[in-house]
Amino acid sequence: MKKILIGTHNKGKFKEISFLISKKLKKLSPIKLQIPSPKETGKTFHSNARLKANYFYKLSGMPVISDDSGLCIKALKERPGIYSARWAKKYGNFHKAMKFILRLMKNKKNRTATFVCSLSYKSHLGIKATVVGKIKGTISNHIIGKKGFGYDPIFIPYGEKHTFGQMSKSKKIRMDHRYIAFKKLKKKIKIL
Repeated sequence: MKKILIGTHNKGKFKEISFLISKKLKKLSPIKLQIPSPKETGKTFHSNARLKANYFYKLSGMPVISDDSGLCIKALKERPGIYSARWAKKYGNFHKAMKFILRLMKNKKNRTATFVCSLSYKSHLGIKATVVGKIKGTISNHIIGKKGFGYDPIFIPYGEKHTFGQMSKSKKIRMDHRYIAFKKLKKKIKIL
């Protein structure tokens, strides 16, 4: 069975990407291989996804799909953006980071936000592709729902009444930014 390394230490991302990838591929985690996370020095989701793909490929020697994603909120000048995970670390965890965001958003009329995901694939043939998927929505007034992970409980996609945190796994996983990016990547990398 062919193997693929999913280049993330985030268990939620690992599960979602594993679900999307072909069952013919054995999915491995850098945690299992005891590979630490790289320093994310890129200025965009795209550059960080490529950086991670190169890093994990170099240390594992196996095909890699890596993810860099985050929440961009218009009224907060597109923050937390590429610093989404780092905000969670800075404020204690994702729940505390969401509370902080909701405080910042208290008197904002514009609650527009975009979830962005960049996926990058690398194999022995080099970096084959890096793609970006986006889904637009709004920031809820409260933290709602215990499903999903990260900032899911404060994001309501356009056309929906519920946050990602309230949706069933199967519904969320087939419509979010990661799925949109994965569909683009699959067109370029057939084995996925």
